[in-house]
Amino acid sequence: MVSTLSHIREIERVAMGGASGRDTPVVQSWLRCLNDYRLDPAAAQEAYIVPDGTLREHREQAGELIRIGRTGLETLFNQVAEQKYVLLLSDARGVTVEFMGDPTFDNQLRKAGLYLGSEWSEDRAGTCAVGACMVSGEPVIIHQDDHFDTSHIGLTCTAAPIYDTLGDLSAVLDISQLRSPTAKASQQLALHLVCATARRIELANLMLRTRNDWVLRLSRLPDFLDVDPDAAISLDGSGRVTGMTHGGFNALARAMNLTSFASRDLIGRRIDAFFEIDIDDLPRFTRGRPDRERVLRARDGSAFFASSIAPVASVRGPLAARPRLPRALDELSLGDPRMESLLARVARFADSDIPILVHGETGTGKEYLARAIHGSRAAGGPFVAVNCAAIPEHLIESELFGYAPGAFTGASTRGKPGLIEEASGGTLFLDEIGDMPLSLQSRLLRVLSEQEVQPVGALKPRAVNTRVISASHQQLEQLVADGRFREDLYYRLNAATFTLPPLRERLDFDALVERILKRVGEEAGIACRLDNAARLALRAHHWPGNLRELSNVLKVACVLAEGGLIDLESLPDAFHRPPGHVVRRPSPRAVAAPARDIRRELDACGGNVSALARKLGVDRSTVHRWLKRS
Repeated sequence: MVSTLSHIREIERVAMGGASGRDTPVVQSWLRCLNDYRLDPAAAQEAYIVPDGTLREHREQAGELIRIGRTGLETLFNQVAEQKYVLLLSDARGVTVEFMGDPTFDNQLRKAGLYLGSEWSEDRAGTCAVGACMVSGEPVIIHQDDHFDTSHIGLTCTAAPIYDTLGDLSAVLDISQLRSPTAKASQQLALHLVCATARRIELANLMLRTRNDWVLRLSRLPDFLDVDPDAAISLDGSGRVTGMTHGGFNALARAMNLTSFASRDLIGRRIDAFFEIDIDDLPRFTRGRPDRERVLRARDGSAFFASSIAPVASVRGPLAARPRLPRALDELSLGDPRMESLLARVARFADSDIPILVHGETGTGKEYLARAIHGSRAAGGPFVAVNCAAIPEHLIESELFGYAPGAFTGASTRGKPGLIEEASGGTLFLDEIGDMPLSLQSRLLRVLSEQEVQPVGALKPRAVNTRVISASHQQLEQLVADGRFREDLYYRLNAATFTLPPLRERLDFDALVERILKRVGEEAGIACRLDNAARLALRAHHWPGNLRELSNVLKVACVLAEGGLIDLESLPDAFHRPPGHVVRRPSPRAVAAPARDIRRELDACGGNVSALARKLGVDRSTVHRWLKRS
């Protein structure tokens, strides 16, 4: 192993443009550490472990991926544990959210950063396998003194990226050793194992998230086509690409000789643009035919062995991906299995008069679901929505039940029908029903049981024929137990109950973002798009306000986006500031900075981007953006 001094001198020589025998990814990372992050190779730093609270947040956000990849991670660790490797799964921000290692060496591993909660982003840790992989998007070996920070030069680390179905980086898989043979070539087998495991996790994720789509698996060799393919692509019922593994992205790119494009550019394109096949041909490639006969030719003339898997929900025929839903309900999901199961059950109640109760957090779309149920009814009629929490208590009785002429001081001489009566022949939606005063709950119960309403001050009731859908973010059974909600009314409303999943649990999150972004852009007259960093930040957010919050965030981002490109700076502060960061109001100098010579300011700070950011009271990423524009 080289000495610390000679390592520092080599980095300095590379910084001056000197030749190096290092791999290109290593040299590129060293230069980023020096020029972009202003790291000092002589200033060794101990590995950073994030606080417990921050780690919990990262693990919660990565929970689905950890669950999907569990089997693959355990298999890989069992293959390498005897060689004293540890396994790290880092999220897209470089924080280790899953760790497997020998507990005997816990203290050494924690000190080295090979531990749960360690942060290996390149701007913090310098050149390392996780950080370099995050930046390049490619598998990498960072062996011993390839590391930038001298505190890490005893380690050998091998990492591979894990992409989501839309081609965005979602995690990095790494296996590392505290000590290893000197030769970097000793890690080639480790690289093969890590890449294979990352590919299998991507495939498992694609299979889970595209249960209603066809999946086309591709391989250069036929032997492992059905058990360990090189690539996979998901297709909807019309033959359009809905997702892919990273290998699938590469296969599509090769098939059309495409360059300088993003994987998202391929989403929605027909499969026959890439291969000599259409959706009706897919059954010919299902298991049962000899592997070597399942040959698929690309438009560029190359050939793959192919295997197709029909939609999980398919009943009869290749295109019966799922039960047909009324259009109003069908539009509420873009592929989330939990939502589509819920909507299939809801559809069976669309033409029924059975009361429906919808549970869900604030902003999950309870009123949208109620309107979709109403819109799926053959009878039609009016849809009347009442927010029981928004109407003042002294007005809610007259608003709901109406009033007779002259019923009280200030009342109209002609009287007024209530909202319940206006909904007759259609649907009455009672939002936040848990906030209805107890005094009115008994009157609502009578409406439901007797199908009649008696306006305030009236002597006779009036017949109504109203279908009731109610909703609440509260647990009504708990309100009953607390004496705040009538038990008999609860059982009257609770005939059919449905719970909407929160946005953070939906597997069609990316598609929802794209749909809302398109709608928001059309309303604002702006064609907006997200860059990768902003997309990752949206995914990582907890979304306490759910779809309503997402819509508002995208509306603001579209207005702030320059040239229609939404980056981190277009999002609210909470999306791009690290946990615990103190929000500072930009200084007057920061506001004026873009109009001045920003490079002169940088020179005055000795070329140190971080120092300039502190001076101006902005984030380092903001300074980098100004530099690009200057």
